[in-house]
Amino acid sequence: MGIDRSLKIALVSAFDYASLGGVNTHISNLSEQFRKSGHQVSIIAPCSDDTTVDETNFIPMGKPVPIPSSGSIARISLSIWLRPKIKSLLSEESFDIVHVHNPFSGMLPIHMLEFSKSINVATFHNYGTRLYKLGGKQLAMPSFRKLDGLIAVSEPARDYVAQHFPGKYEIIPNGISVEEFSEHVEPIETLNDGMINLLFLGRLEKRKGLKYLLTAYAKLKWDWPNLRLLIVGPGKPDEESYRIISEHNLRDVILVGPVSDKERVRYYASADIYCSPAIGGESFGMVLLEAMAATKPVVATSIPGFSSVMTDGIQGLLVPPKDPESLAASISKLLSNPKLRHQLAHNGRKHVEYFRWSNVANRIMEVYTSKMDSHLQNTATNR
Repeated sequence: MGIDRSLKIALVSAFDYASLGGVNTHISNLSEQFRKSGHQVSIIAPCSDDTTVDETNFIPMGKPVPIPSSGSIARISLSIWLRPKIKSLLSEESFDIVHVHNPFSGMLPIHMLEFSKSINVATFHNYGTRLYKLGGKQLAMPSFRKLDGLIAVSEPARDYVAQHFPGKYEIIPNGISVEEFSEHVEPIETLNDGMINLLFLGRLEKRKGLKYLLTAYAKLKWDWPNLRLLIVGPGKPDEESYRIISEHNLRDVILVGPVSDKERVRYYASADIYCSPAIGGESFGMVLLEAMAATKPVVATSIPGFSSVMTDGIQGLLVPPKDPESLAASISKLLSNPKLRHQLAHNGRKHVEYFRWSNVANRIMEVYTSKMDSHLQNTATNR
């Protein structure tokens, strides 16, 4: 049948929209793609400071609170007092599609599904959460039954959620703005000095595995004195990471701290090798895709979220998590073989085209139209 008209779409985030993490970045880019195609899009999310949000159709809904989650902090709304406001909004707007992201994180997506009379779609971004193990399954089941379409960003994310909420899930990955990382990006001039730049980029949380990379770097530095480690991202290294730096008297380790999106792209451009030693809890390998888009070879751990976007020996090298010896050996292999570095980087740049945002948005739109077609057919049959 197909839907040949502009759709009215609500993209609902569970997370503080003043803080553009992975889910919110996904929603922002998806919104942009849909608007380019002529659809009307509203973004609905809790927000700690809506003056920082640069979205034309953003609807703040409640204030977030910080909750520990999977080794990180999730800023979500727990308010039940938003129910009348949400009910009124849905009644006034009459969305064709309500698309909730991480539908069981906080009360906002749960209440959106509670009152929605639209076609309801959910994307599950997480891999491994305590929600389902703490009695949350029973609380979430009424919301799950309201869902018409199910999407997971990777097979690991699908496999995990399907253990608790069986259903037919479409695997549609996160997207990436390929051109942002690959076109006309100037490297950071001070890093273009003949040193070999090894890049770690991500939040400095224990699950990101920085201490294992530092241990590997300590081994590598003996044989590669011109090697430099760039550590980019918010947070501070843990005590053990500082201890490793101190005990090994590591030189040429630069703690950059948080950077803007524009500067982040320049750090990728300045790198010779990108390395992510994460130990788990990743549903997807966005940082690996960013490195591939920047045409950089990757060394990463063989955790499910990373293995779902990269093949060992094709776009980069995968090593066991928590194994600094293997990490050092793989990085050394690339350092000593520029031809292999070039080949892996070239393969990665080709591979990342699959994840281009226009492709991802088209696949999500196919889910919307398929569910709308089914709804129309069921309505006609029941007349």
